[in-house]
Amino acid sequence: MLKKKRGQTALEYTLLMIIVIGAFLAMQSYIKRGLQGRWKESIDQLGEQYDPQTADTHIRQTMTASTNTQIMTLNIDSGYWTMRTDNTISTERKTGYTSVGVY
Repeated sequence: MLKKKRGQTALEYTLLMIIVIGAFLAMQSYIKRGLQGRWKESIDQLGEQYDPQTADTHIRQTMTASTNTQIMTLNIDSGYWTMRTDNTISTERKTGYTSVGVY
C-alpha cells in the first residue's frame, strides 16, 4: 500500500509540474509583449530618437601631420656618414554639410 502512495504522489507532482509549465508557455507571448511595451515606453520618454533616414549632419574634419628628419655628414676613418634634417608640418581641413532624407 505504501508503494502505491509513493507512485501516486510522484505522478501528482509530475502532473502539477506539467500544468505549471504549460501555463507559463501559454502566457509567454503575453509576458513578452508586456515587457516590450514597457521598454518602448521607457525609451520614448527619453525624447526624439536619432533616425539616419532623416538626419542633418555637419561634418568638420582636421588632419595634421608633422615630420622631422635630420641628416648630418661626418668624416670618419672608414668613410663618410651622412645625416639630413627636414621639418615638414602639414594641415588639412575639411568642412561640409550633408542632408540625408530630410523632408
